[in-house]
Amino acid sequence: MKEYKPTIGLEVHSELKTKTKMFCGCSNNSDEKNPNVNVCPICLGHPGTLPVINKQAVEMVLRFGLALGARIPEKSKFDRKNYFYPDLPKAYQISQYDKPLVIGGKLNNVEITRVHLEEDTGRLIHSADGKSSFVDFNRAGVPLMELVTEPDIKSGKEAMEFAKELQLILRHLEISDANMEKGQMRVEVNISISRNNKKGTKVELKNLNSFRVVGEAIDYEIKRQTEVLEKGDLVIQETRGWNEIKKKTFSQRIKEEAHDYRYFPEPDLPSIDLSSSAGVFNIENLKISIPELPIDKRKRFLKEYNLNSEQAEILIEDRSLANYFEESTSELLEEFGNKEEYIKNIGLLFNYLSSDLKGLLNEQKITIKELKITPENFADLIVLIGKGEISSKIAKDILKEMFLTGLDPRQIIEQKGLSRISDEEVIRTVVREVINKNPKAIEDYKKGKQNVIQFLIGQVMAKTKGRADTEMILKLLDKENKVIDKNDKK
Repeated sequence: MKEYKPTIGLEVHSELKTKTKMFCGCSNNSDEKNPNVNVCPICLGHPGTLPVINKQAVEMVLRFGLALGARIPEKSKFDRKNYFYPDLPKAYQISQYDKPLVIGGKLNNVEITRVHLEEDTGRLIHSADGKSSFVDFNRAGVPLMELVTEPDIKSGKEAMEFAKELQLILRHLEISDANMEKGQMRVEVNISISRNNKKGTKVELKNLNSFRVVGEAIDYEIKRQTEVLEKGDLVIQETRGWNEIKKKTFSQRIKEEAHDYRYFPEPDLPSIDLSSSAGVFNIENLKISIPELPIDKRKRFLKEYNLNSEQAEILIEDRSLANYFEESTSELLEEFGNKEEYIKNIGLLFNYLSSDLKGLLNEQKITIKELKITPENFADLIVLIGKGEISSKIAKDILKEMFLTGLDPRQIIEQKGLSRISDEEVIRTVVREVINKNPKAIEDYKKGKQNVIQFLIGQVMAKTKGRADTEMILKLLDKENKVIDKNDKK
């Protein structure tokens, strides 16, 4: 019986969030809409120009490597990777070959081979009729970090999980936005199928622009290569793309070998000394600058805030949201000394943050950093809800007003007269009015139709504009209904 085993490795390119490009002073702005604006003689490859290494980009890669527990070599250097393509202005790319900045490390139990730094290429834009192509060099020279894994991955699902965790780390370290839709993070897959322990032929999958596509393309390619081998044919070493409509890979070109690029040391750049703490790059200081990583934050959120895995993941996916959550919860400690009450109100805070507040942010298309509501004021709103001083309906209205004005919730309550009505006589009057106006509903309630009670509560809340205490309404509905019933019998 033939045994087929997939062997999968990833190459992931991530654009770094530096102020300027890798080897020149041009702006590194991925949101620039006008073509060929952020360019200069250096990134356009004009004769006689000399590159200068971007220190910030090197430090970002080193911090990333340290975060993954990788080894930082004593020496590193840049090389020329020679090939011709219209979006490569110099006809070579400054990259790293045999002496990368980072060696080893591990992520999601996948061993990392190396992480190196290079410059990005320009971008080709094709006309709708397919007759013309244009080149935008705004992206040419942007710092690009490339991570290469060992072939430890066995399925599309594992590859997706690796790429998602990598994106989170890049964002937590604030070295890349890693937005796949914008091309800030690009995943390439090397995949082969071995048969009866005989080495397979490697195929490269390129232009995979989402996590879902990464998973689907890998699973399809495992199936395709297995079928080729089953027929007794040979898998061709090539580069393949992904057809989203047909949900299948397609051949693009025969894959180049490393020697085809004719690598040689970049003569215009010095080697990089990473051995001395007194040098340009202080490794110990870079280690200290590494923030709490997603894997550690995930564990802490589950333990410290009693969140479930899904709740913790929502926060970890957005570092700014997680920070806002923690700043808000710290305010709750002062109000709820009892641990049980504290944890209960943390759950309430999370729900309002992840649904109501996040909904307002999405509606207005702004980020948490642009929010007018301070964590202190948001926590104060949760305290008011938790202590029963305002209803959930009123809370939602107050939150919207806070979102627009940035005011403290207590200010809004005072200005708009939204405080909860807890005077029993006031609520009793409204309850009696509702009972008298809805005899059919009262009759149904007496017959055991429990869902009617929600209608009656809704009527009382409507007349009090959501300010009445729900528990008091329930108590009075039951009490007053019996009183009226006795009076009717007389």
